[in-house]
Amino acid sequence: MTWIGLHDGETGLFDRAGLDRAGPDVPARDRGAELSQGSLMIETRAPSLSRPHALVRFEGRRGLQIALQSLPGGGLTLVVAQGEALQHATINHSETGRTDVLRVTFSWGPGLARVAAERTDGLATSLHGMAAMPPFALDDLRAMFQDPGRLHLTEDVVFLALSDRIEATGPMPGLHPDTPVATPQGYRPVGRLRRGDTVVTDGGHVVPVLHRIDRDLPGRGSFAPLRLRAPFFGLRRDIVVAPSQRLLLRGSEVEYLFGQEAVLVPASHLSGASAAGPVEAPPVMRYSQILLPDHEAIDAAGTIAESLFIGRLRRKPALLAASSLADFAEGALPDHGPPRHPVLRAFDAQVLADYRAA
Repeated sequence: MTWIGLHDGETGLFDRAGLDRAGPDVPARDRGAELSQGSLMIETRAPSLSRPHALVRFEGRRGLQIALQSLPGGGLTLVVAQGEALQHATINHSETGRTDVLRVTFSWGPGLARVAAERTDGLATSLHGMAAMPPFALDDLRAMFQDPGRLHLTEDVVFLALSDRIEATGPMPGLHPDTPVATPQGYRPVGRLRRGDTVVTDGGHVVPVLHRIDRDLPGRGSFAPLRLRAPFFGLRRDIVVAPSQRLLLRGSEVEYLFGQEAVLVPASHLSGASAAGPVEAPPVMRYSQILLPDHEAIDAAGTIAESLFIGRLRRKPALLAASSLADFAEGALPDHGPPRHPVLRAFDAQVLADYRAA
């Protein structure tokens, strides 16, 4: 099971067998077929307007209708209809906090339908349950990505993606699987570390890996890969990361500007300079990350990268059940609490970059 549809506002892709596979698409095989479970992910800017504003609108040949609309004050409403079944959910800023970009994921399956709204920085997620929906015709889902006359996207929409499985929400990995991570035996690719292996933290401590998360994600928007270039950030070699992957930065400039020993900076705030830039992305990207007992930073090819941060996820049963850590018992997960170091906003990260370059 994998991602089968992707639209970035300019180009639409669809392949029932998976966007990450080689070989020709065969549309004729979809005729009469249905998708009994899946996830539709929409990443969008939420404009603050004085009246409702349609962001996504789709009407299929076989009864599927989907509409995502921004509301005055910055909220969103999602409406999904299939035949006689109609469901909707309203997302308010009070649930996720104000943010420039929001990721909305509608998932359905036998006896299940839900909407998740997430900040792309991973700091807040809200879930809305829905009554179960009937299966959707593959003809309609294909038309969503390949029939321009049936899909309307505004410029606020970053991407639209379709998976044939119920996608997890919550904490996301941010390192390319080949990224070397320091262990007592030397550097090892993060994608090969397993539960029980040990790694060396930024503080020089040897700690066990509790879990490794691997996710295949659309290679667009908040998942579009960035290349961090050596020797910047202490790197011994270039690495590829997700925009949300945070680096731990120290130095006299950090102490002078922010009064802190260290700060966390999302990779997205470092792009645009010679030290970091976009990578030509495939439709589907795989990212990995490791979960440690505490909120720790790890040595990734010489730079200091944050390990998987889950906050107090174990105290939130509904969010835990919808996450990539759903198979863990609540008591088996660590409680990371708030981030150990302040997380810089884009403006502050730019101030730091300018100060270091001066």
